[in-house]
Amino acid sequence: MYKIIEREVLAPKIKLFKVKAPELARKAHPGQFIILRIDEKGERIPLTIADFDAQKGTITIIFQEVGRTTDLLGQMNVGDFILDFVGPLGSASEIENFGTVVCVGGGVGVAPVYPIARALHEAGNKVISIIGARSKDMLIWENEMKKISSELYVATDDGTAGTRGFVTNVLEELLAKERVDRVVAIGPVVMMHAVAAVVPKNLPLIVSLNTIMVDGTGMCGACRLEAAGETFFACVDGPEFDGHVVNWDLILQRSKMFVEEEAIALRAVIEGGCKCQSQNGR
Repeated sequence: MYKIIEREVLAPKIKLFKVKAPELARKAHPGQFIILRIDEKGERIPLTIADFDAQKGTITIIFQEVGRTTDLLGQMNVGDFILDFVGPLGSASEIENFGTVVCVGGGVGVAPVYPIARALHEAGNKVISIIGARSKDMLIWENEMKKISSELYVATDDGTAGTRGFVTNVLEELLAKERVDRVVAIGPVVMMHAVAAVVPKNLPLIVSLNTIMVDGTGMCGACRLEAAGETFFACVDGPEFDGHVVNWDLILQRSKMFVEEEAIALRAVIEGGCKCQSQNGR
């Protein structure tokens, strides 16, 4: 069992947990993910690693309460235990000195883009970061991103912070005036699709398709995708792919597959409450 040692509310329905997991922390790399299960009756869900500290033996996860399991997870507190916490899984991000790299994070996607941007910064790259959210109160980790970026731009749909509009608006302006060697984008599928439409085909674009994963092992087939005419699974073949060759229409279609089932499961949580493991056996 894995103990929650820190809990923070970053924004409405968005929470940060630091979990004691020494073995995972020693082996974790940017771009990888973990699979957790709250209790014996819980489902397995993949979450991208937002941060890791090998010395302290901790893994940081950031999640948004959008369904049954994330809602139950959000009700847990410091001192509670997560039954299963498996990883690190997935291929690590490619980190080297590319030159100038633009890192784009949308919504909760700011969390997984952070360790990648930090590693790229440490490798000697000029890191220009663009982060976005619907509004100022939904914006997360602005200060953290600022510390590891040469430049940081903020965009909000309603203009309550930074530029009014989308991250793609800022990205288009940036690409028009700056020589860029690589773009990394993580966020909702619609955001990554929009970024792919903006970035020139001759400019490398890396996207993380962690948002479409379900069981994280390749067995369920829910994260099946098409890239360059071939079939892949986001969890075992990724989660990072060349954003220029991904079939975004297919991913958008598949991302809507379980909306009805997720709504039914979430209603059950609201009606039944949370029965989570803790030090006190709650």
